[in-house]
Amino acid sequence: MEQTRFLIIGAGVTGLSFAGHLSEKNYLICEAADEIGGYCRTIQRDGFVWDYSGHFFHFRHPEIERELVQAIGPERVRRVVKDSRIHYEGRLVDYPFQRNIHQLPEPEFLECLRDLFQRPSTSASNFHEMLISKFGRGITDKFLAPYNEKVYATDLARLDVDAMGRFFPYADAEEIVRGLAARVDASYNATFTYPEGGAIDYIHALARGIEPARVLLGEPLLQIDLRSKTARTSKREIRFEYLLSSAPFPRLLEACGVPFDRSAYSHNQVLVYNLGFDTKGPRGLHWIYYPQRDVCFYRVGLYDNIFDTPRMSLYVELGYPSDAVLDAATIDATRERVLVDLRKVGVLDGQRLVAEHSVVLDPAYVHITRASVAEVAQQKELLAARGVYSAGRYGSWTYCSIEDNIIEARALAARFNRLFDLGLC
Repeated sequence: MEQTRFLIIGAGVTGLSFAGHLSEKNYLICEAADEIGGYCRTIQRDGFVWDYSGHFFHFRHPEIERELVQAIGPERVRRVVKDSRIHYEGRLVDYPFQRNIHQLPEPEFLECLRDLFQRPSTSASNFHEMLISKFGRGITDKFLAPYNEKVYATDLARLDVDAMGRFFPYADAEEIVRGLAARVDASYNATFTYPEGGAIDYIHALARGIEPARVLLGEPLLQIDLRSKTARTSKREIRFEYLLSSAPFPRLLEACGVPFDRSAYSHNQVLVYNLGFDTKGPRGLHWIYYPQRDVCFYRVGLYDNIFDTPRMSLYVELGYPSDAVLDAATIDATRERVLVDLRKVGVLDGQRLVAEHSVVLDPAYVHITRASVAEVAQQKELLAARGVYSAGRYGSWTYCSIEDNIIEARALAARFNRLFDLGLC
């Protein structure tokens, strides 16, 4: 049986960030996939560069950005001021919708404005009620509700009021009125950076200094014995002192044999098509949101407008409930619907498909509810008492940025480093 002080489950952003900042290098990383990166993996095919989905890095901490960009090579990283739009009634409206209602047809603009100032004053108990209480029924019904229903593939009344936290572009009525006719994108990712090699370049930057021999690829975690502090993978048993997991939290609980409330954990799936075409399409735009229920996808991103390349390169995202069966036949049939809808909304206009790739992200967006927040907090406390920690978007069953994962993992590593220094660990 092998032994290690730290066993790290998952060689994505969280696991690599934690390992890279431990002062004591007695660790092993188990990764179920055959390569590092988690969902931040990149596919290069026929001259196109695609990620598993649109992973555009936005930073609130410039020191982290400088560190990663320097590791990649500044000349290989583009800094982009986002140009994102909403497809609405045959026109493109600037994002965010609530700050640009003046771009709607006049009757709809006046309806949204009226509802904004006549919104209910009662406190909201769920995400859908929050939308109405913040923005009124007009803005909610025209964009915020249908779009988010397509993304999350669930009834928004199930979600917690704060389900998107700081990532939701909040604005009070006075801000919206003051911002009318002023094109300001106040969203969290108004600017972003993107390396020429795709998101995997950031993963390789995080992996600098990590010995490849300590990363066990193609080795999923199967079971954890909390009493003996032993983990069983598909290839071996490993005894550990401490364990950090970035796997989806319910899967960690199952592996540990811990009873938990399964009803508290729900999520969607996202089917992503990466599509390459022979000629250019819409210019200048980076992504477009689609709230329409008769359009199958909720977002389309244009890599070629980031890379300034002559051929259109898209990612197209579709949300599904967690129990939807997305087998090969469904993916093939849905691709044809995607192409039809891309023509319908004007993204495609005679271009020929020359390369493609698809991937299912499962889980993709977790459904943050009051029950899930309470359940996760309780279970994480119980596991931590046994030396088992869970972090990251899926490890904490939350909504966060890639940078947030780096910060959380490094903070946990720093806690252990202090204990090492004091001889308490």
